[in-house]
Amino acid sequence: MSYSPTPDPALGDRDTINAIETLIVPRAVDLGEMEVRRALPSTKRQMVGPFIFFDQMGPAEFLTDQGIDVRPHPHINLATLTYLFEGEILHRDSLGTEQAIRPGAVNWMKAGKGIVHSERTSDQKRKDGQRLFGLQTWLALPETQEETDPDFIHYGADELPVFDSDGITARLIAGEAFGKASKLKTASGALYGDISLQAGRQVPIDATYEERALYTIAGEIEIAGDSFPPGQLLILRPGDAITVKATSAARFMLFGGEPMGGPRYIWWNFVSSRPERIEQAKEEWRRGRFDTVPGDEADFIPLPEGPGKPRRALGGVYYP
Repeated sequence: MSYSPTPDPALGDRDTINAIETLIVPRAVDLGEMEVRRALPSTKRQMVGPFIFFDQMGPAEFLTDQGIDVRPHPHINLATLTYLFEGEILHRDSLGTEQAIRPGAVNWMKAGKGIVHSERTSDQKRKDGQRLFGLQTWLALPETQEETDPDFIHYGADELPVFDSDGITARLIAGEAFGKASKLKTASGALYGDISLQAGRQVPIDATYEERALYTIAGEIEIAGDSFPPGQLLILRPGDAITVKATSAARFMLFGGEPMGGPRYIWWNFVSSRPERIEQAKEEWRRGRFDTVPGDEADFIPLPEGPGKPRRALGGVYYP
């Protein structure tokens, strides 16, 4: 999630196969309340299309009176996309939004010129306890949209198209695939899908975008005779169509898009095409110049006091 200073993932030891350009095994970090695995950015690959950040949250088991408390924190020049497999998170932001997200739904928050949000466990879920498992991704915005007004969109699980046939189930979060089109309009061309396969079934992955990746969630998949367990990021070679087969019942995410028009810089929760813009945002947050979150004004995450400046999202990323 956006609050966690998780170290860069480690590259897997095994050789990649012809269909796989890069294999990344995210490093698991215990944050106390739950385990987080960060797949992007890494030392070997920083972006896949517009996707510049990819975190797996959990799975975690919260007993009664437990939950997550991600205090209000800022973002600029990016969009966050939250998607859950289990549990619930209560989102609040400086636009006045208060929206719970549940499995199969999507929260899309475009930061634009600046937004503040918090992510917490609701009082009811603290009372009942819950399992929490999901993904949070960040998508860089095109330069022409970096300083647009912030926005928030929620689509329930019943609003996202689902392809379900012959042992293949695919929920389309963004983009077009399987003859379906998501109603979520991303800032640039992007594809994001949640795909489940029954054991022995297979699905073709077309070369619809130059940059594509798979992230394994459950079970084991096979590509060109090589098997991959859960918790691995597979960067696919540009232009190559592949077939994914489920060795056992399996689930994975498919995502990607066209390369961004130029480099991106990243520091803490800030992403921008201009490093000086990140320095400006740091100073604005330090001086309290961002808007507050209605209903969650009393708390916030201070600006990290770490060394270094925003780094280009190529060949190294600094996380305070």
